Amino acid sequence: MNKKENIMLTADGYLALEQELNALKTEKRPEVIKALKEARALGDLSENSDYDAARNEQAQLESRIKELEYKLEHCTIADAGNKDVVNVGSKVTITYDDGEMEEYKIVGSLEADPFENKISNESPIGKAIIGHKKDEICEVSSPNGNFSVTITNIE
Repeated sequence: MNKKENIMLTADGYLALEQELNALKTEKRPEVIKALKEARALGDLSENSDYDAARNEQAQLESRIKELEYKLEHCTIADAGNKDVVNVGSKVTITYDDGEMEEYKIVGSLEADPFENKISNESPIGKAIIGHKKDEICEVSSPNGNFSVTITNIE
């Protein structure tokens, strides 16, 4: 990962990554070590597919642990304390030109999940509404063309 990368997380996102890291270190790592020991006990390591699989799993696990540690060490936790302006961590209701309303939570790119209405601050809508206030009309530049949205509520 790029050392200059600014990883933006909400407090919930930070907690989720911290919990995943803890689970990997305290639960998954001992399981993988046990599987390695059992595979070693089966004999010749050069033809032992169980051993190879356990080593691959260990490598993937350690890689994920390193990745999570890096993200937690280099992240900025967003403070959505100001409810007057849209920021990372804000719950925002917007109205499209056609009158359709949607509620989104603005999150960092690592937490984005459109199925849960969590959109990234780096998405076209996120970029357009960050820093704006309730009742402001924002122009959204998207790959499918430009459109306007009105911020109807900020929580």
